[in-house]
Amino acid sequence: MSNKKVSRRQFLNYTLTGVGGFMAASILMPMIRFAIDPALQAKAEGDFILTSQKIDELTDVPVRVDFSYEQVDAWYKSEVSEMAWVYKEGDKIIALSPVCKHLGCTVNWEGGEHKNEYFCACHAGRYEKNGKNIAGTPPTGPLDQYEVSEKDGYLMLGKKIPNTLA
Repeated sequence: MSNKKVSRRQFLNYTLTGVGGFMAASILMPMIRFAIDPALQAKAEGDFILTSQKIDELTDVPVRVDFSYEQVDAWYKSEVSEMAWVYKEGDKIIALSPVCKHLGCTVNWEGGEHKNEYFCACHAGRYEKNGKNIAGTPPTGPLDQYEVSEKDGYLMLGKKIPNTLA
């Protein structure tokens, strides 16, 4: 043991510094955990969602396919409903997102007087059957596609990908 004695002032200084450090750590640790927690969570990207659409009922005319999935945002879980326009082109199944690339409105197949086209009523945007935007209309790019899979004769939709057909 050393012969140096700790004065009352030094003891108080050491004690207050230790207690203050402990208090600061107890306040900062939950904040740090909250900030990095999303990065530590496992991602479920690439999962396919089973729909009620039978593959053998699809034709070359696009049909609306509604589907839903559970979305988790931090501690809040919600059921999200979406849709896709799905059709067959030969043996290939094509599923297109209904979200217009202009301002995010929903496009409809053969809307109004527009036959064999997708039509966005918000600003008269038009797309060909394969999702390619028609020149001279507001959309800036083609409709996105969904990854497609099959399970027991039913259609499964995956994540959105850029359109490879247009």
